[in-house]
Amino acid sequence: MGEKGFYISKPVGVVAIILGVGALATIIALSVVYDQEKSKNNEVSPTNGGTTSNPITTPTPSNEPWDKYRLPTSLVPDQYHVTLWPRLTRNETTGLYIFTGKSTVEFVCAEETDLILIHSNKLNYTTLENGHSARLTSAGGGVAAPSIKHSWLKIETQYLVIQLDGKLVKDQRYHLYTEFTGELADDLGGFYRSEYTENGVDKVVATTQMQPTDARKAFPCFDEPAMKAVFYITLIHQHGTIALSNGMENSQNVLVTAFAPTKKMSTYLLAFIVSDFGFVSEITEGLLVKIRIYARKNAIAANQGEYALNVTGPILKFFEDYYNASYPLPKSDQIALPDFNAGAMENWGLITYRETALLYDTEFSSNSNKERIASIISHELAHMWFGNLVTLRWWNDLWLNEGFASYVEYLGADYAEPSWNVVRRLICTKYGLGCPFDPSHNPTSSQKKVLINILSQLIHPIITSNSCLSGLQTYLNKFAYGNTVYTDLWDHLQEAAVANSVALPGTVHTIMNRWVLQMGFPVVTIDTTTGAIHQKHFLLDPESNVTVPSEFNYEWIVPIRWMKTGNPQAQKWLVKKTGRTSGADWVLANLNVSGYYRVNYDQGNWDKLLDVLNNSHQLIPVINRAQLVDDAFNLARAKIIKTVLALDTTKYLSKDMEYMPWESALDNLDYFSLMFDRSEVYGPMQAYLKKQVTPVFNYYKEITGNWTKVPDGHMEQYNQVNAISLACRTGMEECQTLIKTWFSAWMSNPETNPIHPNLRSTVYCNAIAAGGDKEWDFAWKQFKNAAIAIEADKLRSALACTKQPWLLNRYLEYTLDPNMIRKQDATSTIVYIAQNVVGQSLAWDFVRARWSYIFTQYGGGSFSFSNLVNGVTERFSTEFELQQLKQFKADNAEVGFGSGTLAVEQSIERTIANIKWISENEKEILDWFTAEAKP
Repeated sequence: MGEKGFYISKPVGVVAIILGVGALATIIALSVVYDQEKSKNNEVSPTNGGTTSNPITTPTPSNEPWDKYRLPTSLVPDQYHVTLWPRLTRNETTGLYIFTGKSTVEFVCAEETDLILIHSNKLNYTTLENGHSARLTSAGGGVAAPSIKHSWLKIETQYLVIQLDGKLVKDQRYHLYTEFTGELADDLGGFYRSEYTENGVDKVVATTQMQPTDARKAFPCFDEPAMKAVFYITLIHQHGTIALSNGMENSQNVLVTAFAPTKKMSTYLLAFIVSDFGFVSEITEGLLVKIRIYARKNAIAANQGEYALNVTGPILKFFEDYYNASYPLPKSDQIALPDFNAGAMENWGLITYRETALLYDTEFSSNSNKERIASIISHELAHMWFGNLVTLRWWNDLWLNEGFASYVEYLGADYAEPSWNVVRRLICTKYGLGCPFDPSHNPTSSQKKVLINILSQLIHPIITSNSCLSGLQTYLNKFAYGNTVYTDLWDHLQEAAVANSVALPGTVHTIMNRWVLQMGFPVVTIDTTTGAIHQKHFLLDPESNVTVPSEFNYEWIVPIRWMKTGNPQAQKWLVKKTGRTSGADWVLANLNVSGYYRVNYDQGNWDKLLDVLNNSHQLIPVINRAQLVDDAFNLARAKIIKTVLALDTTKYLSKDMEYMPWESALDNLDYFSLMFDRSEVYGPMQAYLKKQVTPVFNYYKEITGNWTKVPDGHMEQYNQVNAISLACRTGMEECQTLIKTWFSAWMSNPETNPIHPNLRSTVYCNAIAAGGDKEWDFAWKQFKNAAIAIEADKLRSALACTKQPWLLNRYLEYTLDPNMIRKQDATSTIVYIAQNVVGQSLAWDFVRARWSYIFTQYGGGSFSFSNLVNGVTERFSTEFELQQLKQFKADNAEVGFGSGTLAVEQSIERTIANIKWISENEKEILDWFTAEAKP
């Protein structure tokens, strides 16, 4: 889910790599990627609270039960009967969109108590005949229910508090009935509204996003993951609309749709939607599950749901086989929403998506759009078992839930699209050949999830496929419809390892604890002159003070896969800080990037590797060529090797036409661009990159018949985009003429776009950058009239590429007008503008001047303050900018920063680090680019 990107993968053929403890450690590491992706769109996470009070980190005001953010264990819900009526037109009296509802929850008393606490947020209750907001009755058994003495709403902790005049009896069942009204707001959380225009008619959808703690905005409930129950949902809706929920429609008349009871499930997985959408459907052979794809009627009529329909069945069937468990529901609905804050949400039986994450159109969608759709669908379907059937007990274990899905999402996608070879994309993007978080950052205890997410994929399968899968399958079978903690999975994997006589250097717990309970990951250094090998904690900032102690002394159990002089060697285990290996002509470790660690070598081995790259780069696997570049740049940032050595790894790239090494280099050189695009270094740097990319540009020109056809390979299509983008950005005249010609042809005939969807993002951006208001206004009109969100997103990003300050300022104003830019897109649009060197200062001034308004008006789940702060300050690298940032923090201390609070501190730290890095490296980098840019 996200606005920038990185992702994951694999098939049964790679089953050995699928789910060993090694792969599970991979899963853990990949949870950080999921979190990053999700945060691109949605700051609502289980540890920051989003639109609700923080269920984990907010301090407790007192010892009264209603002042605590966790529910007591005295009551356990069994089933809910909920009827909701969303109004899709404004209330004439209040001018608001509202919904009304009534709910009966049946619960069991597990411990005697005279207090009922049930979550409620932003709901107004009808006073019942007893004078209270609720009515309590006995569910049988001959025991009368005590009367309600007091009832009130506790706003801070989001409870409806009910005090009784007697005790509830242990093991007795009770019914709690309420009637209520809520606002169907446009805040993208709970039960909310999404608006769009179709054929000139304004339309409203009532839809939901419950995770993590917004089910309580729709109806009173025990809103914690472990409080699973069965839900009987009924929706009242107007003529001409359809109603959807988790269960299949049981009965329906013109105004009321009742749904079959759900399976026992958590509140955060509930969904209910009222719309006038259309759908396509099928029952996949051998699956016996009804699959339906819902979207705006125009989108369905344009066949934009067909691709999702075609891949859902095979992916579901793959996961049935993988988990050795049938899909437990009779239907799988997936719906594309015009307004949705996350990328997608795995509601059981009714998965919700942004339109860009579900709808595909061959006329508008690129191959990367298609891959993203397949991967996200696979991610959400993976959750139907791991997350929905078996759910983590509390949010602090979310890293395992999401990390697992982020790993296996590409197993499903690879099964559906085997020709893509998404295993490579997994390693290049999701494993983040650039590790996504700075492991030197010192997290607080409230950030334990983030700390855990930094972890790592242990490498190579430690457990054979069959033993590992049997452990996973018994785990799912034992805990079906229940809740677990992460160590339950380790237990089952250990049992499987023992049963299958798998030799390990320790127990599963011993191995995994070093990866999940320690901050960061290691750098492994190999000295080929002595054969010595050792590990240490990798710190991107070597001067950072690591204040979080580790009982394992920051040592990891590291499987080392390696080759010498081009020949793969037997895997070694590095259990302690030091070990030994044999000498060789040249050594390459972390073969096929199977592990989550950096690798450094003695200078002699680096020189040999550089020589191989420059003269016989095919001897090194393409994945490892990308790894060498990425490791070198990160080791240089950590002051372990010299920056010029990292730059030396890019010199061979003019001979390498593969996507991954180029993507790795460009990702790392992005930092150089940010630091130097306002300095004298930028000219020589651009000249060097233009020199390097020219052979690649010419290669793709040749294999595409002078740009008249699409490259055959999936990865070749990606690198064609890189080649054109870099060639145009570095001023290659032929490239700039090419994109101007394409864009001008489109402007001359707007009904026929000659630009291939794969190339549109880069062509739009470069053409708008080279043009003026005529090009910008044309693109804006196309954006507003786009028939599919994927095309609109390409244009929205490209509009930020203009070099005209007045156009960028006008665009910034548009971001806070929901009629111009949807709320869900406001953050990313401002960040796009800030990424433009011309727009950087404009975006910063805009955010500073409007912060109070932004914070108060966009303070709900729709605005990612963390992304906003990081995005507009990413380029900061001067003392003046540092002082401005500190002043911004001081000026807005009273207003606050919400989910951006940590980002402000991190931005200050990052700016200080940037200033220092430039002072230490600018001269030698300038000298290097100047020398290497020469013909």
